[in-house]
Amino acid sequence: MGYWDVPEGTDCVEKTWITTKLATALGLVGSAYHIIAFQPDSALAAVQRASNATLTMATMGAIFGMTTCLSAQAREAPDDPLNFFIGGCASGVFLGARTHSAMTGTTACLGLGTLAFFTKVGKMEGWKIDGPPKL
Repeated sequence: MGYWDVPEGTDCVEKTWITTKLATALGLVGSAYHIIAFQPDSALAAVQRASNATLTMATMGAIFGMTTCLSAQAREAPDDPLNFFIGGCASGVFLGARTHSAMTGTTACLGLGTLAFFTKVGKMEGWKIDGPPKL
């Protein structure tokens, strides 16, 4: 069962679990590339760097999934893309708190919120990223 298979505003635990798994996988892949590009001095430093980045991404995924679902329930507007903006913004605020930077939190809030908003709009309107163009 995928994220889009569960109706918005329902089964928040399942949706949060799906977003957490996806974000954890992205965190693992990102940290692997980072470790290869910027090789640490020891194996312990590599493990610390990988676990730090992966845990941060997993937390951001969990915050996004739970905030989006709870926003849909609280606002009684399950298919409103604003719920996705709120979830993305909440994840960005966490990143700002994690890095102790208001500027990082603000830009991540706006960036991730906008990305999530347009992801939902694209899903609702059937936007395609790959494949042949429609003529």
